[in-house]
Amino acid sequence: MAITKKRKAVEAKLDKNKIYSLTEASALVKSINVTKFDSSVDVHIRLGVDPKKADQAIRGTVSLPHGTGKTKRVLVLCTPDKEAEAKAAGADFVGLDEFVQKIEQGWTDIDVVVATPSVMPKIGKLGKILGPRNLMPNPKTGTVTNDVANAVNEVKGGKIAFKIDKAGIIHASIGRISFAPEKIAENAQELINTLVRMKPASAKGTYLKGISMAATMSPGLAIDTKSVG
Repeated sequence: MAITKKRKAVEAKLDKNKIYSLTEASALVKSINVTKFDSSVDVHIRLGVDPKKADQAIRGTVSLPHGTGKTKRVLVLCTPDKEAEAKAAGADFVGLDEFVQKIEQGWTDIDVVVATPSVMPKIGKLGKILGPRNLMPNPKTGTVTNDVANAVNEVKGGKIAFKIDKAGIIHASIGRISFAPEKIAENAQELINTLVRMKPASAKGTYLKGISMAATMSPGLAIDTKSVG
């Protein structure tokens, strides 16, 4: 019964026919949260692109001004001469062969994997495990680099990676339900601004086709794309 009552209370606050401004959605998403834990706040952005075309398969990173609210576990795969640098920057796991072996055995208890270019030939075989989980290091997301300290600092500081799916949608976690509405809105706006800057020259028609925001286990809120310009 408790769940039903909560759902009814949530439904009462929502106008299913309304498209909210980013500011309104960032406040409302907090008031309709039904979980007792600090839920993730996610945005889903449908773009007017064709992901099958190489130049429209959007992928990149953005540093959220207020971070994600989640401490990310970072693995750095590197040669011994880079290990001290990675550890000093705050990497949670550092090494090479032992972690390659662990991942081959199914270990993926990490959020981001950073690798130096020199070790990529050795970890290429991990693609079938890390790829589907969006954990495979990639130069486009800054996770294949010799500057491992900077890569770790950026991830710990709120840098997230995003990648368009087959349906042309970007899914990203941009904060926690405990964030102030202003911080939720500013993080979402930063992601949107980044995507707008990345608009492919070959993309025709409407680029921002749809935006929604939702917290874990809560209904989604449709956002007016004109409110984020």
